[in-house]
Amino acid sequence: MKNFNRQLAQVFKWLLLLPAFIPLLYVDGMLYPYLSPKTFLFRALGILAVAVFVYLTVSGYPLYFKRLKNRLNWLPAGLLVVAYATSLTGVGFYHSFWSTFDRGDGLLTLSVIVVFFYLILLYAGKDFLQKFLKITALVGSLVAVHAFLQWVEIVSGLHFPGIALPSGRLGGTLGNAAFLASYLGMTAFVTLAVAREYKDRIIWKRAAYFSAILQFLIIFLTATRGSIISLIVLGTIALIYLSWKGTGRSRIVARSGITVLIVLSIIFATFRTQLSQSSFEPVRRIASISLADETVSSRLFLWKHLGSAIREKPLTGFGAEQIDTVFDREYDPSAILEQWFDRSHNAFIDYFLQYGVIGGLLYISILISGIIFARRLYKKGDIRGISIGAVVLIYTFQNIFVFDTAVTLWLLFVLIALTSATLDDSAAISMQTSPAKKWTAGVFALLIASLIIPVSIEPLRANLLLAEGYLYHVADVARANDAMKKGLALNTYADLEYGYQAYSNYTDRQVQMLEGNERVQGYEYTRDLLEKNFGKYTYDARTATYFAHVLELVPPGTAIDEALLYIAIDRAILLSPHRIQPWYLWANIFLRKGDVSKNLAEKKTWYLQGIEVLEQYAKQEPHLSEPRYILANLYLSINDRVSAGKWAGEGLALYKKNEDTARRAMKYYLGVEDWANMARFMEDVISMRPDDYDTTYDLAKASFLAGNKARALELVEHLKRVKPGLVETDPAFMEAIKK
Repeated sequence: MKNFNRQLAQVFKWLLLLPAFIPLLYVDGMLYPYLSPKTFLFRALGILAVAVFVYLTVSGYPLYFKRLKNRLNWLPAGLLVVAYATSLTGVGFYHSFWSTFDRGDGLLTLSVIVVFFYLILLYAGKDFLQKFLKITALVGSLVAVHAFLQWVEIVSGLHFPGIALPSGRLGGTLGNAAFLASYLGMTAFVTLAVAREYKDRIIWKRAAYFSAILQFLIIFLTATRGSIISLIVLGTIALIYLSWKGTGRSRIVARSGITVLIVLSIIFATFRTQLSQSSFEPVRRIASISLADETVSSRLFLWKHLGSAIREKPLTGFGAEQIDTVFDREYDPSAILEQWFDRSHNAFIDYFLQYGVIGGLLYISILISGIIFARRLYKKGDIRGISIGAVVLIYTFQNIFVFDTAVTLWLLFVLIALTSATLDDSAAISMQTSPAKKWTAGVFALLIASLIIPVSIEPLRANLLLAEGYLYHVADVARANDAMKKGLALNTYADLEYGYQAYSNYTDRQVQMLEGNERVQGYEYTRDLLEKNFGKYTYDARTATYFAHVLELVPPGTAIDEALLYIAIDRAILLSPHRIQPWYLWANIFLRKGDVSKNLAEKKTWYLQGIEVLEQYAKQEPHLSEPRYILANLYLSINDRVSAGKWAGEGLALYKKNEDTARRAMKYYLGVEDWANMARFMEDVISMRPDDYDTTYDLAKASFLAGNKARALELVEHLKRVKPGLVETDPAFMEAIKK
């Protein structure tokens, strides 16, 4: 039995270490292949670790229980208690517990992270910290190598087996540039700590330093401004400290570094305008930082409004994973680009908003405890304390600009636990045991291990079935619907995500690509699923908006359930009053009746009712251009050119570059034959959609009619090169432009 316990202890040790390898995991054939499999495996490892811990504890395996006397080690448990308490009184506990299907944060994942903190704190011996640092450095290095190969694919057009091209900026195995940069920002300093340990192994030492440099390089290549600025700030603080407190060579190097930073700052400030036009994205994004930058203004909007919402519930918060309910209420289309947000892009605001002031202060206290432990480790003569302190600081600085992920939060908590454990000199303690206790513990451990089924295995199956539904939603609607029904029958927390995906399937593709019975099948399944979620998630503006939109997009020959449509629109507007889509759907109820009216007077009456709705919205949103161009087009359709011109004039004065608004403006200026303004908005569209060759050809015609023949010829020649045969489809125009 003792031999079994020793073997089980080895299994337990690797269960504690295996999450360090999770950043390498991504699985094709799933939705969210970079995030979901990580979450499923992480939760499974946590459950298995708890099961083994229970058996080992009752079996008398020695553990360091005296470490719990340190009150700084109580902080993670305090945060977890507050998180559950605020979520129980929050918007919706079910969603708070399970979170979304893509990232899978929320109370469950936070619970697993806190459990790992205490399992490692109670188990880790003196050598565990170094083993963990080496594994983390290795994984960080491999993640950086993968990301570098991905970058080579981007710039060269080559393709390496197993290395997928990113859909946006460089995301590596984490699938998101900000997630990748945040993770490597931490592992790079861990790698530096490992490098210092290879005193007599020069090759390994150089390899570790090279890997750390590569990780810093990848952070720069991700063009994640928050992480880059955080590294600059941390580096500047270190240089200032060394130039003041350092001695000998370190002081000289630090002062030289400060000089270089000052010179680079002057060069950057001098040539910032030119750098902001650079084709190299990291340089361009850094140089383009300003209050006028759309991304920056969006973040400032989020911080201002979500930060202000903290005062509404300073003690109870809104609960885990309920940030989107506040965002939907505060959303303003004239101030922010993104339609849907469930994070503020500032981890501190996120914690205060979700868990109240107490939860936010506990989160900050945990960060402070990490600095305290790292400083104590350094004071004891362990130089690893510097690197661990740097990890906590870079995590803190980065989280001012990004939101937390399970990967980085787990890494932070484990490093704090291991540093605390390394500082502790208490002896391990064994519990009194007996055969009966061991059998009871074994049964209890098996019951705990069985939780893997609902927590990880069933959600994994639901993900695979949702992916199948996505793959076949056009090619075989019946198969897609059947797969999604099977996935929902597993009764996981995926139902909200299933509704979002079904809506996207139907509105983005099935409406345009399907006819007859297949279109009806797609509609009925999407409608029924969203109606169920509409009844379950009464606080979710996204579900209400999607449900209303689907109710309107009925297949030909199917009657609209107008009463239910009104209910959905009312809730969507109640939950997100500034969002433009529900107001459009409301106006469309009247406009659709006007379209089928045979009497012109009746048609005008219905149109005026729809116009009244949109005018109400336009007055509510005095800084938004798009509804004004819609009103201009509607007034033009009932031959009220004076009112149309008034609204178009307001729209033109408020216009900010936006594709949807530009296309609506194009329609209006085509109707009034204002070719110069039409060409102006077409220029914006093709700058955002350079592969939209039909609009490019229309721009050539509008430019010609506006008297700009040179631009028309330039566009025609461009189309001859990139889209042969298109310009020849209008011989009359080609003949006119030649003359």
